[in-house]
Amino acid sequence: MIRVVIADDQALVRAGFRMILDGTDDMTVVGEAADGLRALTVAAETRPDVVLMDVRMPGIDGIEATRRLRAAHPPDEPPHVIILTTFDLDEYVYAGLRAGAAGFLLKDSLDGELLQAVRAVAGGHNVAAPTVTRRLVQHFVATGPRLADTTPLNALTARERDVLKLIAEGLSNQEIAGRLVITEGTVKTHVSRILAKLGLRDRIHAVICAYQSGIA
Repeated sequence: MIRVVIADDQALVRAGFRMILDGTDDMTVVGEAADGLRALTVAAETRPDVVLMDVRMPGIDGIEATRRLRAAHPPDEPPHVIILTTFDLDEYVYAGLRAGAAGFLLKDSLDGELLQAVRAVAGGHNVAAPTVTRRLVQHFVATGPRLADTTPLNALTARERDVLKLIAEGLSNQEIAGRLVITEGTVKTHVSRILAKLGLRDRIHAVICAYQSGIA
């Protein structure tokens, strides 16, 4: 059972998310919070797998709460944070990425997208709504440092380059396995090696790297 905490200052939003999540067989909402500080307290008390974190909340906002939450736990251990954002809050998405968020969703995402994102993040994956991913890539490719000619991309094997390209296309590990006709476990190994060789933290950074390097 995936344990979820919902942090949002709007009671109706929390109620809506709770109804969606509690309506599944594999998720349960173990706590709610109306501000960032309360989110930290509830997370400590309930030990959730995933925290749905709004960015604009009174007191400590969602970005600072995410930063504190992730600083207290190893990167690969829960709770993992999904930032809830809107089209006009790009700057918060970038800040959330730096704070260690594992996912980014638009508040008006479809129910299925929300559930899929929670399951993916609980499983240790990084997710983002397609529109958010595109805007992240556009931002970092336009403003971030370019990879040098001595980039460690040269250290990638041909198969790892194939996997990186498919990651940049937004494919899941299962989809990559099907495309390359290999096991999902092998894909996970390739992804881990790619991140390690390139010094990247997660799949979102891998997407940015792939676009900056020209692989995607």
